Amino acid sequence: MRSININRMIDESKFNRFHGLVLFWCAFVIVFDGYDLVVYGSVAPVLMKDWGLTPIQTGSLASYALFGIMIGALFFGPLADKIGRKNVIMICVVIFSVFTVLNGFANNPTEFGVFRFLAGLGFGGVMPNAVALMTEYSPKSLKSLLTTLMFSGYCVGGMLSAALGIMLIPNFGWESVFFVAGIPLLSLPLMYKYMPESIAFLLAKNKTEEVGKILCKVNPAYTPQKDDHYEMIIPAKTGNTVAQLFKGGRALSTVMIWITFSMCLLMMYGLNTWLPKIMEQAGYGLGSSIMFLLVLNFGAIFGAVFGGWAADRWNTRNVMIIFFMVAVTALTLLGFKFNTFVLYALIAVAGATTTGTQIIAYAFAAQYYPTEIRSTGVGWASGIGRWGAIMGPMMGGFLITLNLPTQQYFLAYAIPGVIAAIALGFVKQTNASKQAIVQSFNEVASTIKEK
Repeated sequence: MRSININRMIDESKFNRFHGLVLFWCAFVIVFDGYDLVVYGSVAPVLMKDWGLTPIQTGSLASYALFGIMIGALFFGPLADKIGRKNVIMICVVIFSVFTVLNGFANNPTEFGVFRFLAGLGFGGVMPNAVALMTEYSPKSLKSLLTTLMFSGYCVGGMLSAALGIMLIPNFGWESVFFVAGIPLLSLPLMYKYMPESIAFLLAKNKTEEVGKILCKVNPAYTPQKDDHYEMIIPAKTGNTVAQLFKGGRALSTVMIWITFSMCLLMMYGLNTWLPKIMEQAGYGLGSSIMFLLVLNFGAIFGAVFGGWAADRWNTRNVMIIFFMVAVTALTLLGFKFNTFVLYALIAVAGATTTGTQIIAYAFAAQYYPTEIRSTGVGWASGIGRWGAIMGPMMGGFLITLNLPTQQYFLAYAIPGVIAAIALGFVKQTNASKQAIVQSFNEVASTIKEK
């Protein structure tokens, strides 16, 4: 009988077609998760005019989806530990796609708000489980990089929503951008066939044959045998899963991670909701204002990829602290008069260090918590953090009613970055969050290109 150490096999594996497949499907889901969320920022200025909404009402509509996300993250994170991450991801894709499409048929703010809330349930369930699945199958040296690459799909979705908003809204109305959200429904059969289930879940269900099939894809040199004995380090649970987040010296760090998520999500959703309107009030046309949203999310891609690469080589926590301080600087400078090129550059940097940092934060949380509570840990961090996400759009709506100078809008969204940086300083480091270096970034890029 052979004893197969699953953790070691995955940690020491080389990036191959299987890892690329996991990356593709998780990223595909996150692209539309990001599209469906950020698209509201593109239509918000139009809805204010068509439905006569006040800034506070507009901010509240944005927050309905975030209330749903909070509940979805708290519910679907623990559920995945029981029925599997793949199953939960697919359920959530159906939920957020269907109800986002229905937003295009909404006749009034009440219907729109209800559909956004229900779609939010799916948004909240997808994010922590996609992160957990990607982290579980990533080689040890590439966990941060692959997770942030996967989550960069959120930024791609944000860019897509802005680009389609510029093209579709003037020609087909604001409703048209919501109909695009139905595309993931067509991919469900392929997702069911090719997306792998959590190997920890399969092992817990004693599905050793499926475990063997997956491991031979993780490491093509491995050939499963009937008498193979699989070992995976999953510490035994005692008591409530959520309670485990506060045991083993994790109590203070868990609270600080929640604060970090809250502050970063406040910045992220506040900017994605109100940036077009703030720039419109500053004198830019609707098309140009939405273009700033595209630049914001374009910058976030580079921030996430570079941040993931940096986190794999240095200290993830310290990289995030630096990013937050850069975000504070960029947002503060945005209030001053600059030429268009500098303005776009500052917005790109703000996107890189707000949305980009949040993407790194998911990878950081996934690595901080042990496997058996990973979905719960990331889910609760995401769920509790949604209070910040809810406050971001609502705070922006309130500030818009005050007709403040442009500088003060951006300064209000810079202050949470300082709070987040301080909170991160209190997070206790673990071995799981310190990544080993096996390959350089150029070698990884070359491997991806070859595949």
